[in-house]
Amino acid sequence: MGFITQTARQYYSAEEGFIGTGSQSTFTLTFDPLPDNIDAFTLFIDDVEIANTNYTYTASTGVIDFTPSTPPILDAVIKVVLKQTRHGNYRYISLEDIVNNFMVSYVGDDKIINTVKKLDVIFHTKRAVQEFSYDISKVEKIQEIQVGPTLTVPFPQDYVNYVQLSFVDTNGIERIIYPTTNTSRPSESILQDNNADYLYDSDDSLLTGTAVIKDRFKGIENIDNTGSFDDLNSSISIGGLGQRFGNNPETTQTNGLFIIDELNGQFGFSSNLESQILTLKYISDGLGTDSEMKVHKLAEEAIYKYVAHAVLASKANIPEYIINRFKRERRAAMRNAKIRLSNMKTLEMAQVMRGKSKQIKH
Repeated sequence: MGFITQTARQYYSAEEGFIGTGSQSTFTLTFDPLPDNIDAFTLFIDDVEIANTNYTYTASTGVIDFTPSTPPILDAVIKVVLKQTRHGNYRYISLEDIVNNFMVSYVGDDKIINTVKKLDVIFHTKRAVQEFSYDISKVEKIQEIQVGPTLTVPFPQDYVNYVQLSFVDTNGIERIIYPTTNTSRPSESILQDNNADYLYDSDDSLLTGTAVIKDRFKGIENIDNTGSFDDLNSSISIGGLGQRFGNNPETTQTNGLFIIDELNGQFGFSSNLESQILTLKYISDGLGTDSEMKVHKLAEEAIYKYVAHAVLASKANIPEYIINRFKRERRAAMRNAKIRLSNMKTLEMAQVMRGKSKQIKH
């Protein structure tokens, strides 16, 4: 049996059609996966949109039911169109399939793993997805955000680490923004009296307020940040750090800067970026939602090796040479997966190297 379960119409146009019989009131969708809820699709009869108050939908079975409303008339063209589509899912295998395949192939009599609880396999598989998301099968999520008057942007809900922050110019080109090491965002600002003594509240806890450095960085002007390139004798960095020779790339650019507030989960930006459109590229752990828990097929074998080693290493009375064998196999499979997913193309590399082979004349 083939792996493709959707028709070409369902995949490319995200729609499925039925013909009314005049008496049939239920219709079963065959999308894979099925829509999560009734708001995930739009239903048309003879090209007229039908409000979802005229039918019900069961997500577990994919059944649309027009009872007690009047069923579609004879020869009526019924069309269900998904509001959001995802192409390219064939590249991935679901976490559920990974677990089931592992239980069949690695667990049982006359196999390396005689017995293991399925919950243990699920745990180690999720850990594998996390580790692979960080280093091997990295999928960069990209958010488009406009910077508001506060000059701060919150971390995405499933944020683990950022890859790149850029602002988008009028031509749609991304201009990289660099983090600065010349300032920071304090986790707390201690309140003090006129003698600089700490202040306490009624239960003897320290009183805290708004950090002054936050407001000062918010008000920084771009010229104060990077200086001017017109005067070769001038300093072109923050506070005179890094003069004309040996400049720091962090400070010798005019795109702007950002700082990371780990405690409050925010990025803070220099004032020249207010109202700018940003792109935030970041890494998730691959476990944020059910639909994200999947593995690229080029890394599928590496996942099995990772889980096998993790299960064996956590069991008692397993010979050390067996654990070391699977450790080596895991390392080799992960290396192969990383090479495969690096997406290096021979023709593209050759084209780049042709340019690198040119002689530079002085």
